[in-house]
Amino acid sequence: MDNSSDYSKGLAQFFEEAFIKAGGQVVIKEAYLQKDTDYKATLTKIKAANPDVIFIPGLYQEVGLIVKQARELDITVPLLGGDCWDSDKLVEIAGANNLNGTFFSTFYFAEDQDPKVVSFVEAYKKEYDRVPGAYAVLSYDGTNMVLEALQRAGSADPVKIQAELAKMADFDGVSGKITINEKHDAVKGAVILGFQEGNSSSRKKLIPDN
Repeated sequence: MDNSSDYSKGLAQFFEEAFIKAGGQVVIKEAYLQKDTDYKATLTKIKAANPDVIFIPGLYQEVGLIVKQARELDITVPLLGGDCWDSDKLVEIAGANNLNGTFFSTFYFAEDQDPKVVSFVEAYKKEYDRVPGAYAVLSYDGTNMVLEALQRAGSADPVKIQAELAKMADFDGVSGKITINEKHDAVKGAVILGFQEGNSSSRKKLIPDN
C-alpha cells in the first residue's frame, strides 16, 4: 500500500478485513511511498512469501510500475486493486501483456450498454476526443447531485443544499443509482474489471444492498 495516502491505507484495511472474513490469510504486508519508482526489493520479499494473490491499493502511476516490475520478477499471481487503477495511462506504464491476470474494482465501465453510460461516453468523446475515465464520471455525477440538491433546496444557502444532499436517495447517475447514507458516504454499485491484452473488460457488476 501507499503509506503516504490515507485512501490507500483505508483500502488496504477494508480489503484485509473482508479477505480474512471470507477465509483468506494475509501472509505479508509491505508499503511504499508515492512517487517511488523502484519496487523490486519489496516485490522480492512478497514473492518469497508465496502469496496466491497480491492486493495493490495505489494510484495508477505507481501501480503501473509495480505491475511491470512484478512481472519482470516472474510474479504471475493475480494482482488486484481499486478504482485508482482506472486510467488509460495504466496500460502505457505497465505494458499491455503485463496486465493480463489483473483485476480492479471501480464504479463505471465505458463499454457498458446502459443508455446513460452510452450517451455520456459519446458526448465526452465528441468534446475531448477520448474515452472518459472514472474520475470524469465521478465529477459529472457529483456536480449533477449538487445541482439537484440546489434545485430541491430552492436556495443557494449552502446549509440547505447540504441538507438536501444528505437525504438524497437513488439518484440516477452515469455510475448508477447513488444514495447518501447516514455517514454521508455515497452507496452505489460497483464493477470489477479485468485485463486481456491490455484492454479492460467487464467481469461482474455488484449492486449494493441499500
